[in-house]
Amino acid sequence: MPTLTRPRNDPAQYDDLADEWWRPRGAFCALHWLAEARAGVVPNASRPGAVLLDVACGGGLLAPHVAAKGYRHVGIDIGVAAPAVARAHGVTVVRGDALWLPIADESVDVVVAGEILEHVREPDRLVAEAARVLRPGGTFVCDSLADTRLCKFAMVTVGERLRLAPPGIHDPDLFVAPRAIADACRSRGIDLTVRGLRPHVCDGLAWLARRRDHVRMVPTRLTNVVWQGYGVKAPG
Repeated sequence: MPTLTRPRNDPAQYDDLADEWWRPRGAFCALHWLAEARAGVVPNASRPGAVLLDVACGGGLLAPHVAAKGYRHVGIDIGVAAPAVARAHGVTVVRGDALWLPIADESVDVVVAGEILEHVREPDRLVAEAARVLRPGGTFVCDSLADTRLCKFAMVTVGERLRLAPPGIHDPDLFVAPRAIADACRSRGIDLTVRGLRPHVCDGLAWLARRRDHVRMVPTRLTNVVWQGYGVKAPG
């Protein structure tokens, strides 16, 4: 994995690492694990032409996990190189800012915001934009890193040393409390269910021993490291 020299949380890092998106055991290996867990709470499409909006889609890692669910998979990403990678994996990508989605009101059936809330300085605005574009009865799915000392130690101090995340990819000052996102969702008509995610222990040990490339993420009641939220926007 290349050593990064840009400031922490600089979005250009994702362009620097464009060749890493789909490389086994590459810089974004943990994002593959989370993409699978994220897709697990995405419902099957309930109507022809249903749209899933993948906010900050990166290299399109969600694509294989939702391909059979019946959606048109549309991605939004601010990057330059990552959208090209996502398109190669079947995602229709629009270049844009997660805080100013170039999408019409109430026009999508599912909004997925995976591993993006901890990269923006206004996560409440991201939630507001997701609620704006989501149809009544549509599903919002998100996951992020908790604003706790344990998470900052696990994901930055330890995670970067183990190469679970590229050095400098996160700014721990931007990590997000799940309660804050749940409150932001509730104020916009989305009742968010929150749970923690952790690596499957046996898978994680096999990954460390280089006997396995993929690690399953399993639910946990503890939300103080990685957490996931999912909820439905109220009708009307």
